[in-house]
Amino acid sequence: MLKKFLRHEKGITGLETAIILIAFVVVAAVFAYTTLSAGLFSTQKSQEAVYSGLKEAQSTLELKGNVIATANTTGAAGKIQQISFTVTNVLGGEAIDFTAPSANTSSNNGRSATSSTNKVIINYVDQDQAVNDLYWTLTKIGGADTDDLLENDEKFKITIGNSVAGAGGGNLIDALGTDLTINKEFSLIVQTPVGAVLEIERTTPAWIDAIMNLR
Repeated sequence: MLKKFLRHEKGITGLETAIILIAFVVVAAVFAYTTLSAGLFSTQKSQEAVYSGLKEAQSTLELKGNVIATANTTGAAGKIQQISFTVTNVLGGEAIDFTAPSANTSSNNGRSATSSTNKVIINYVDQDQAVNDLYWTLTKIGGADTDDLLENDEKFKITIGNSVAGAGGGNLIDALGTDLTINKEFSLIVQTPVGAVLEIERTTPAWIDAIMNLR
């Protein structure tokens, strides 16, 4: 009777066991590949983020020295027509294109010409107004080479506006709707193609001199 019942029972053969083991190995291999691919993708993205952040940091400007203002008229009713400051590269990193803007000679309104190709934009903000893309000129200081790229260990002096109102692109008196006079807090915002924005905040004194160091 026992032999009769066991006659039709089928056992698991070695071939079937091998097939099951191969299936487990394939599934494990696919899972491992997926996990490895996800890890590599995550590592690549992290590397890109680090390089991008490093590039931003190496293309950031730093103010060097004083902010100098030149007045059109002096005294308690004086008006500032020019502001100059010196910049350099933080960490001595990526070069920044400081090609100066073209003067808007048709109106001499103190702003860059609409056709200008300058990469660095300087904006002005105070409690009364916000003026974008001011006209400025560039003076290379010290050992700077002949190109307009701010490179390692170079210093560029930026001067906003012409020394004469209404001439050569104009100056702050032409650009601002409300003049920059005494006891006024203002900001100059220097925007570069890459890197952080450099914001220069100053307050004018109670008496306007011909040339002043704004603190």
